[in-house]
Amino acid sequence: MRVVLQRVKNSNVKIADEIVGEIESGILVLLGVEDADTEEDIDWLVRKISRIRIFDDADGVMNLSLLDTGKQALVVSQFTLHASTRKGNRPSYIKAAKPEFAEPMYKKFVAALEQEIGKSVPTGEFGAMMDVSLVNDGPVTIIIDSKIRE
Repeated sequence: MRVVLQRVKNSNVKIADEIVGEIESGILVLLGVEDADTEEDIDWLVRKISRIRIFDDADGVMNLSLLDTGKQALVVSQFTLHASTRKGNRPSYIKAAKPEFAEPMYKKFVAALEQEIGKSVPTGEFGAMMDVSLVNDGPVTIIIDSKIRE
């Protein structure tokens, strides 16, 4: 699993001009699933995302997490995170999981994150064409891959 985390002042997801998910201050999570992903990847990523210290403390130091602050998360599926640009100029998405596998993993990820942070996690709609809006706070943008645990 690969995620792009963006610390946001606010974010929303629209489908056909209708907001289907939105948050105020928190983290926008763009989530890509590949065939090799397991529930262990979900557990590891959820722990990492809920505990990553990217919010300012009283001294203005990024030292607080979602769990520390009670801020929100918004999750949007994004298969293009597994694009390969190794050959030519047209990205290949061969590593991105097929919907039959990716959608249940996406749903398990959202449920695990909700349980971990103790609140509802708004989402986009899996497989839909979505408009994602955000005000990036910082900006702070972090890429995490459960197969490359740095």
